Amino acid sequence: MKNTNPRTLRFRDIDKTKRTIVGGKGANLGELSRINGINVPDGFCITAGAFKNIVRETPAVNRLLDKLSLLKTEDRNEIGELCSELRKVIEGATISEELNKEITRHLSGFGEKNAWAIRSSATAEDLPAASFAGQHDTYLNITGKEAILKHIGKCWASLFTERAVIYRLQNGFDHRKVYLSVIVQKMIFPQAAGTLFTADPMSGNRKVLAIDAGFGLGEAMVSGLVNADNYKVRDSKIIDKNIPVKKLAVHALKDGGTKTREIKPEQQTRQVLTDSQIVQLGHTGRKIEAHFGSPQDIEWCLADDTFYTVQSRPITTLYPVPEANDRENHIYVSVGHQQMMTDAMKPLGLSLWQLTAARPMFKAGGRLFIDVAQQLASPNSRQMVLNAMEQHDPLIKDALMTLIERKDFIKPSPDAKRE
Repeated sequence: MKNTNPRTLRFRDIDKTKRTIVGGKGANLGELSRINGINVPDGFCITAGAFKNIVRETPAVNRLLDKLSLLKTEDRNEIGELCSELRKVIEGATISEELNKEITRHLSGFGEKNAWAIRSSATAEDLPAASFAGQHDTYLNITGKEAILKHIGKCWASLFTERAVIYRLQNGFDHRKVYLSVIVQKMIFPQAAGTLFTADPMSGNRKVLAIDAGFGLGEAMVSGLVNADNYKVRDSKIIDKNIPVKKLAVHALKDGGTKTREIKPEQQTRQVLTDSQIVQLGHTGRKIEAHFGSPQDIEWCLADDTFYTVQSRPITTLYPVPEANDRENHIYVSVGHQQMMTDAMKPLGLSLWQLTAARPMFKAGGRLFIDVAQQLASPNSRQMVLNAMEQHDPLIKDALMTLIERKDFIKPSPDAKRE
């Protein structure tokens, strides 16, 4: 009979339907493992059920949670004191004999001498509207069963760091309804690592990929400890590079743990990835984005000339855009801002406008938009649009002028030459 409440699961046995028991990171790793051509370091998840058992069997945790539930974001001192107590209690809790045996079985199957990355994966994590990125702890290059068990406890406890608690309060999450799974993943010892956004997080352009790349481990770059190259790719072509001086890199040590090292002077201004590797990584990003169906924030590393994907989550900071079933450029202008209606509309209002409007209107973010790309492609209609925008909102006109001046963005209409 199949166990409906497993304590542990291999990545290969996980998909998006397991999010409630392995959290956002765990579910995404399972999905990534299923994508043909995507390399994911193998491992397993300790499910949220194991964490629930710890909470249920430790009365002190429930007592402290009762007190925490009464606090608000401005109660920083009280939050700090309760969080410190909660972490001590959870780290000191005993892992059950059954769970201990399952962890031992997995470690033996993979090989006792492996080094591991121990990552937290909350059940309210990597969601489309709230990523929880950086809120819970990760431990790299952990070796030996006792150290692994110790860091599993640390991951559980990181659910109650001050930053994680305040983040949940700010986003309306109930502390008692968020549980933590722990990822135990084979450690990769990379020569380079970084992040890949399949939509430019600065401009919001969905057709531009933004890659950050640094020497050594990627966690140091994400935390801001070291400088990183930045590359931008569109349509399999590199369109921009920024290569800063890179003085430091964080590397894994053979006996466990990590160490910050100085980069040799001759390497400090060297490009971390070759141009062909940048383009190859861009293709990987598009494949992952297609699988998940939305722009992704991806963590990658490079070892022995092979790219490994260690995480992928939705980008939560992009303003939503109207859905289009093509890869053409579209220029959407806000209807509400032309009418001095800047607030988001309710669904009934959106539907009424769409049904009664003289031209197609597209919705995104609770607002309506019209597509003026075709009108801007013709000189005569372009001037009409610009004149109208000058009356409604000069800032929108300025934005349209910027797009018009980009010669590669608006395709001229077939009739443009006759006008």
